[in-house]
Formats: sequence, C-alpha cells, structure tokens
Amino acid sequence: MGQIVPDLVERYLASLNRQSDGVLDEIAHEGVREHLPLINAEVGALLRVLTAACGARRVLEVGTAIGYSTIWIAGALPPDGLLITMETSEERARRARANVERAGLSGRVSVMIGDAERLIAKVAGPFDLIFQDCDKKLYGPMLDRLVELLRPGGLLVTDNVLWDGEVVPGHVSLPRKDPADTRAIADYNVRLSAHPQLITSTIPLRDGLALCVKRGARELNPLLESLERSTRALRAADFNENASR
Repeated sequence: MGQIVPDLVERYLASLNRQSDGVLDEIAHEGVREHLPLINAEVGALLRVLTAACGARRVLEVGTAIGYSTIWIAGALPPDGLLITMETSEERARRARANVERAGLSGRVSVMIGDAERLIAKVAGPFDLIFQDCDKKLYGPMLDRLVELLRPGGLLVTDNVLWDGEVVPGHVSLPRKDPADTRAIADYNVRLSAHPQLITSTIPLRDGLALCVKRGARELNPLLESLERSTRALRAADFNENASR
C-alpha cells in the first residue's frame, strides 16, 4: 500500500487518466527502470490542468530530470508560451532536450544546466506558474526568490511535501529517507503555511503537492477554494481496502 494514497486508489485514478501519450509512457518506463525521481502520470495530469487553469504563458520548473514533468506542463502552453527548466546534470539535461524534441515541444522549452540557486538569481520574472521539484534541502533557501519571480495570482507548485509520510511524526515506523531532507521539507511546509504572500493548500496526491497562490490577484481564489474542499473530502474519506470485505 502507498504511504499516502492506497494502491487501489492510485490504480483507479490511473485508469481514468487519458492525457498520457506514447512519448510520456516511454519516459515513465525509463524512469521506473532507472529509479529516477519522476512524478507519476496523475501528478502530470494535475500539472497540465493547473497550467491551463491559470492561463500560463511563462513557466519555471526547478528540477528537470529527463523531461517527464516538463512535457506534461509544456503540453498545456500556447504555441508562443515558454517553459524554462533547470537541471544540474548535463546528461539528464541532454536526455530531457531529446525527449522534449520527440514530444514536439522544443519550441516552448528552454533547458538550463547548472546549480538552481545560482540560476534563479539570473532569470527574470514574472512567471505564471513555478514547479519546484529539486534537491529537497534547497526548498527553503529558494522559496523567497521563487515567490519574487511569481506574478500576483500565479501558482507555486511543490512536489514531495509529504515525503512518503515521513514528515508526519509517528506515521512511519521505520523511516527510509535522509533525515536532513525530511527536516528540510517539514520546515518548508511550515514556512509555506505561514508565508504572508502565499495562500497554500496541500493535496495528498502521490507524494503530496503544495499548491500556493501568490496574493495580489483574486482570479484563482475559486480554484483554490475548490482544491481546499477536495482536500478536506479526501482526508475524510475511508480508503480502507478491507472495508468491503
């Protein structure tokens, strides 16, 4: 069973996802074979929905890997849209560029190689959506700069904020994650919830996604309120696999 969402529920959600394609499926299989830190297709579909919902034209992604999440997001951009994505590994960046080319999206994607903390100091905003999925110890140090780069009403989406449940005290009896990463994510979650410029809701999908709207525009308030209601409903639901036995 998954630590956050039970396997039966994840399989059910996967059965409803019709947005993937051959290129995305091949990249996902590569990720499984190589144990790469990729999102899954359900998170990818959510990223695509959020990109479309906020009418994004400029997107920043921190943590490219081999371009799987990049393709999910870029697929919702208009033809003249731009996604800037950052990756520390030259080899992964090369593969990401090739995968984006295969997906027919190279005209909308720019892959930058280097340390993300330095790179975000050089890029110019504003961005409509930012997807944060890099080294977990960098989540906290990068937060204020990412908020600065985000337009009012823009979305900051952060992956892995539940960290297989290990950020929840006592939830996992035998933790397997790096304790430093776990502390970094737990501290980051507290900062998000208290940040004066952000309205935040956490979605318990896959490994947990934090969705933050930058204050200063009201366009996305209905969307955020709907997500908050959905989160409360998920928390209240009984996903016990043995309930019907």
